Amino acid sequence: MTEKIKQIKTVPANPSGVLTGSHYLDGDHAAAEGCIAAGCRFFAGYPITPSTEIAERVSARFPRVGGIFIQMEDELASMNAILGASWGGTKSMTCTSGPGFSLMMENLGLGLMLETPCVVVNVQRGGPSTGLPTLPAQSDMMQARWGSHGDYEIIALVPNSPQECFELTIQAFNFSELYRMPVLLMMDECVGHMTERVVIPKAEDIHLIPRRYTSLPPEEYLPYKPEEDLIPPMPPVGEGYRFHITGLTHDEKGYPVMTAEAQNKLVSRLVRKITEHIDEIVIVKEDGLDDAEVVIVSYGITSRVTIPAIEKVRKDGIKVGHLRLITAWPFPGKHIKAISKKVKGIIMPELNMGQMVREVERFACGNCIVRSIPHAGGWVHNPDDIYQVIKEVAK
Repeated sequence: MTEKIKQIKTVPANPSGVLTGSHYLDGDHAAAEGCIAAGCRFFAGYPITPSTEIAERVSARFPRVGGIFIQMEDELASMNAILGASWGGTKSMTCTSGPGFSLMMENLGLGLMLETPCVVVNVQRGGPSTGLPTLPAQSDMMQARWGSHGDYEIIALVPNSPQECFELTIQAFNFSELYRMPVLLMMDECVGHMTERVVIPKAEDIHLIPRRYTSLPPEEYLPYKPEEDLIPPMPPVGEGYRFHITGLTHDEKGYPVMTAEAQNKLVSRLVRKITEHIDEIVIVKEDGLDDAEVVIVSYGITSRVTIPAIEKVRKDGIKVGHLRLITAWPFPGKHIKAISKKVKGIIMPELNMGQMVREVERFACGNCIVRSIPHAGGWVHNPDDIYQVIKEVAK
């Protein structure tokens, strides 16, 4: 997918149940196969369009690989269940869309506070409220960043093809284990229901980052004492480790401490463990940026709709570059700042009324024009509309 993805090799449990070779899969099914290939063996979820096919696929496939699938009573319980399974020593995942994602926000914050590795897949649809259950949008991008209360950082990856749904699900698990936190995969209905060729490597070629366990004996272990990279190792389950975990502000022992000093020490570390590793987390794809006059910034299905507009305007002699966000959060502000110093304008089409473009505006500098091309969802942009905006900005 991209050479920038860094992976460490291990072998998933029960590799005989992992598919290999070429398959025609939609994005939802590809994400399900990605979670299996990543070694996930616990899935809790509640049906909601357009993500239900992920849960259906997992429920059918998990018995072959020794996994456990549970249909929960709602999305709050689903998020709680995967947190508990992760602390029990199992890689875990859930999926949802729009309103269900909103319901998961409280326990997403709990997972961030407890530093619990897991993956949440959101197949986005139009909102607000029930909105457009079966039609596309990119309506949850800001909710992904700011949906839970308090100060924290989040990692969110955005695929634009079924192949990337497979690959980025694995990468989401890698990031979750590496940085000990929930990681989001922000699909959209178009990508989730799009069927394309997906190549799945052999099990021995699947590269994963294993969970980092403490090497200290139980009597010396502190569950929230970080190592040099600001990330604390987890305890191996069933080997005599006894510790306290809580969503309250806590010290390195895990005990609640209700002071400003404890809050600053803990929350600043939760933020810094991402901000100080941002260059290793951010993945983007660049095309034609070297001499571009105008740059399109896009993600998900919109990045594919943008390509015909770019090809058309290049035939007119206008030099247009394309920056595709694969990591949406943390936002690649360094890239935007560098680009804005060289070009007339940056254009961002989104299947929402202008969410991620706010970050582009925040990082762009100089005389660079920033133009949003909003779309409320229900279908994708007309490439001709993007073409017209490029022509206007390039004048």
